[in-house]
Amino acid sequence: MEREEAAVSLEGKNVLVITTNYGTEQEELKKPVAALREAGARVTLAAKKPEPIRTLVSDEKPGEKVLPDTTYAEVSADRYDAVIVPGGTINADHLRVDTTAQRLVADFAKAGKTVAAICHGPWLLIDSGLARDRELTSYPTLRTDVTNAGGSWVDRNVVIDESGGYRLITSRKPSDLQPFSEAIVESLSARDKAAAA
Repeated sequence: MEREEAAVSLEGKNVLVITTNYGTEQEELKKPVAALREAGARVTLAAKKPEPIRTLVSDEKPGEKVLPDTTYAEVSADRYDAVIVPGGTINADHLRVDTTAQRLVADFAKAGKTVAAICHGPWLLIDSGLARDRELTSYPTLRTDVTNAGGSWVDRNVVIDESGGYRLITSRKPSDLQPFSEAIVESLSARDKAAAA
């Protein structure tokens, strides 16, 4: 009889999700958060303002309102193990030009921590200088933006690139949320295993 593999536990791990207050794709916000919490991680949701986040479904229909825990101006990379950037065209278009958000994701990269983005979220990576010389994916319409920023765009449901001193995880769209979420959970679990070895 084969022994069952122990469930992944992210107890003690802290993950930051950053978003604006309008236009975030509902499921790209909710599903990774749920997967991480189920694995035992503590997830902090940081928005631009200390007001409800008004999500959208498919960039057009009103979604749920979600309360943030804090603002991303009040947090720092040293308190977290990973950062997640959800998509939603409006959300990502505003995040990409926000210098506080740019600095925050760059700080995670400099510290060698996991940076994850889905759908239009990689726009923030591009404007933060994190796409250059990296392999990543995104919503297909960002392909030219990624290429122009010096990145290598690939069409896969999840792409993990560790070539730049930190782990970069990207996915294309809401239908990729399961492998995207699993990759983030595995990334944080793998770092524990590597540290214990």
